Formats: sequence, C-alpha cells, structure tokens
Amino acid sequence: MSVIRRNRIAIGLAAGLAVVLGLGVWSATGSGTNSKPVAQTETDLGVLGDYGDVGQAPVLQEPAQAPETPVQQQAPETPTPAAQPPAAQPPAAAPVSSVKLVGKAVDKMGMVVQDGDGRTMYRFDKDTKAPDAKSNCNNQCAVTWPPLLSDTVPQVEGIDPKLVSLITRADGKKQVAIDNSPIYAYSLDPGPGKWAGQGVGKTWFVIQPDGKRNVECLPAGVTATP
Repeated sequence: MSVIRRNRIAIGLAAGLAVVLGLGVWSATGSGTNSKPVAQTETDLGVLGDYGDVGQAPVLQEPAQAPETPVQQQAPETPTPAAQPPAAQPPAAAPVSSVKLVGKAVDKMGMVVQDGDGRTMYRFDKDTKAPDAKSNCNNQCAVTWPPLLSDTVPQVEGIDPKLVSLITRADGKKQVAIDNSPIYAYSLDPGPGKWAGQGVGKTWFVIQPDGKRNVECLPAGVTATP
C-alpha cells in the first residue's frame, strides 16, 4: 500500500471519529442548539452506583424528620373563686350601764323605785314632762336633790324598759327619766329604803315604777293635788 493511500485511510478514519464524537456531544446536550451544557452531579448520575440510569430523574431522599414532640395536655385551670363581699358585722352591743333601777313594793309606802344602792327615787312636779322632758332643778336645788345621772339607759328590774329614757340637763349631763319624769334622790334621807323627802314643798313625791306620783305616807297637812 502506498503512503498516499494510507494517509487517506487515516484521514477518513479521523473524520469518521470526529463525526461520531460530534454526534455524541450533540446527543449529550439534548439538541444541536447553542444551549449551555448542564454539569451533572453525582446525584444526577445516581448515588446508588447504578450508572446505567443516566437520564432518569434522580431519586432524592427526603431528610429524616425529627420525631414530633407529643403535646403535653395542660391540666384544666382551676377557676378563681369570685371575691365575696365582706360579711356583715353584727351591730355593736349597747354598753351596759352600771346604774340600776328597781321597781318594788315596800311596807306602808307601796310601789316605789329605788336605785342600785336602795335609795328611794323622787320626781319633781315643777319639771317639764312632755313632749320634751326637762329638769328645772339646778344649782343648789340639785345639791339637795341629786339627779340620777347616767350616760346610758340603766338596767331595770320591775320597770317597763320602754318607760325609761335619758334627758339632757342644762349643764349637758344625762339624767334618767321614767315616763318623761326626771328622777332624783334626796340628800337628807337617813338611809336606804327611807323616804324623808315625801311631800316636801308639796312638789316632791316618791315615784312609782309607772312614773306616777306615790301619794302614800304624806306628812301632816300635805295633800296631793291632781
């Protein structure tokens, strides 16, 4: 074979090889256009080692998801009790007086009123009785006839509590009254249970539990006017 012939054969083979290579590149790019080749990664070629699946869509493994944390069920909230109004306080008890009055029957005199010491109580006809009870025994009169004073209604025994009240004297002190008649002791009584003040001045009389005058045991010459 001549050298020229051998060269022609070599050139032909080279040209054929070039055509084959060109067709391979054209097939790899998917078209004969000028689109840019896309680089293939290991994922495109198949990471499982099966390289015969080139051209199929790659199978991507989804990333492992963290296990869901179970939702803890919250305990039901305990309802807050509604605020209760303060309990009503009972009214304060009235102070107990240290003064005591006793209605009782005694020999000869009949029904009388005595204080806690047994002193006989009197009423004064010149006092204002109703509607606003008022004492008209002040100054020296109040020395001879001491008014029964108390800041609170006294304890009573044998007397209707509804009849017992307090009046305000001219000096602002409180005096006990029975049925609106202010009551007094007599400074010249010789002792408890005595009634030397009965009928004095025809205006002073022992008081009964109902507030009326006791007209028993009057001194000679003294009469009780209605």
